[in-house]
Amino acid sequence: MPPSSAAAPPPSPSARFPDAAPTVGRDASRGGGAAQAPSRRPGASEQTPTETTARLRPIPAAPEAETAGGTDVPAPRAAVPPSGPAAPRTPDPALSWSTPHDPRTLISFGEPEGYDGLARPRPLGGRPRPQAVAAAVCLVLGVGLLTGAVTGSWLAGDSGEDGARSAYTEAGDLWHSVPVDQLFPPTLLGKGAGPGGADRTWTRVAVAPDGDCAGAFDRLLAKALDPVGCSRLLRATYTDATQSHVTTVGLLFTKADAAAMTALADRFEKQGLGRREDLMPLPYAAKDTVAAGFGAPQRASWTVSVLTDAPVVVYAVSGWADGRTVDEPEPAEEAIESGAASAPAQAGLGHEAKGLADRVERALRKNIGTPTEHPS
Repeated sequence: MPPSSAAAPPPSPSARFPDAAPTVGRDASRGGGAAQAPSRRPGASEQTPTETTARLRPIPAAPEAETAGGTDVPAPRAAVPPSGPAAPRTPDPALSWSTPHDPRTLISFGEPEGYDGLARPRPLGGRPRPQAVAAAVCLVLGVGLLTGAVTGSWLAGDSGEDGARSAYTEAGDLWHSVPVDQLFPPTLLGKGAGPGGADRTWTRVAVAPDGDCAGAFDRLLAKALDPVGCSRLLRATYTDATQSHVTTVGLLFTKADAAAMTALADRFEKQGLGRREDLMPLPYAAKDTVAAGFGAPQRASWTVSVLTDAPVVVYAVSGWADGRTVDEPEPAEEAIESGAASAPAQAGLGHEAKGLADRVERALRKNIGTPTEHPS
């Protein structure tokens, strides 16, 4: 059959690429008899239905979009042909934002970087700060030292309470471990201890043998001291520089503990036992001394001090050396007050008793390493 005088229209563009080869006998579908060979453009080479090519084939302009039901449907975009005979390359999913995310994909981030005090870069959360390290070291060392000190004290059996008990016990043994000249010095100086702040000097004239308390106190005073017991009694008698006055000083070492001594001291303070005339201590009269006539009727002033840090009661009683009797004795605390008009106060016998008792107590505390309770 001779070729048609008019060329057939080109096929419509396809969404796939490359375009499918023309179908042989395509015009037969339009009716009209035997199949005819497809028409060719002038000068084009013959092609067979199975022909494939890698050449770029021009794409004719797309026809106007078809409408269906009044809605415009855009024409499909043509695909880019491959550049060679190899299979078409698919896009890299990692470079596409529309690629579905695989939940199994692991994403790691770099470690954040910070800066130290010298503006040098360092990883955040790396080495701890030097201040924190130093604080931790100090804490460990402090705990170690404290633990060591407690352990050492426990192993040595040494504690603050044990030390206090040791000093208390040591004070109770001074009557036989300290020489008499340290407890009752041969000469005692009382600077400012006399009336009006005058100085005093006392000389020891007699020391009584140490012994128990039998017959050493009047009955009422012995009964008041009975709760603390009597371990040992030491006594000495002094005279002033003019030998006008005599004073006996005593140290009663008790058997009581600190609690009992504290209770006795509170009782003396609250009930005023130290100022009661019927609770005056007795003097020690030594033969062939200025104190030979110093007996109970010659007592003029006195003082009693119950210590709480040592098992000791310190007392003193004073009178005239000429043996005169006293009708109205006066406690030393009252006789040393300004304006006191009694005979013992005017003679300064209250200062004698108080001054000597304080200095003998100082000598006692000096041997046990504790300060004086009643400085004067």
